[in-house]
Amino acid sequence: MPKNQITTKNPEETKEFARVLLKEWLEVNKNKNSNWLVCLYGGLGGGKTTFVQGLTEGLLVKETVNSPTFLIMKKYNSSQKTNKKYTLYHFDCYRISDYKEILDLGWDDIIGGKNNIIVIEWPEEIEKILPKKRLNLKFEFVDENSRKIKYG
Repeated sequence: MPKNQITTKNPEETKEFARVLLKEWLEVNKNKNSNWLVCLYGGLGGGKTTFVQGLTEGLLVKETVNSPTFLIMKKYNSSQKTNKKYTLYHFDCYRISDYKEILDLGWDDIIGGKNNIIVIEWPEEIEKILPKKRLNLKFEFVDENSRKIKYG
């Protein structure tokens, strides 16, 4: 299996993969105030929101995490138990008709802020405003519970 892909057998493994990536990013950036942009590609029901749930679990977020399909964006703050305060912005661009809708939500401040984790489902809808520096993950169905996740 190539180094830049993983197959998860169930939602819990997808969440664990997210927690592992988060832990690696936090370790690399522990002395920085960097942002992390993560773009999630794949079909409906492909595991993207499950992945975000893994990230928020890793940040010790207390709120229930679900897809912001009708809201476009949800914001979550890390628990006080984490060593640094992080804000996770979860965008779902499935219903976006124009990338300018994202700009109206404070995109420039979010992408230019500090210690933000920005996760975007359906990023192809706002490709024009996405920075080149980002982690892309592509979710593919293997079967009802399993997903192949390609990243890089």
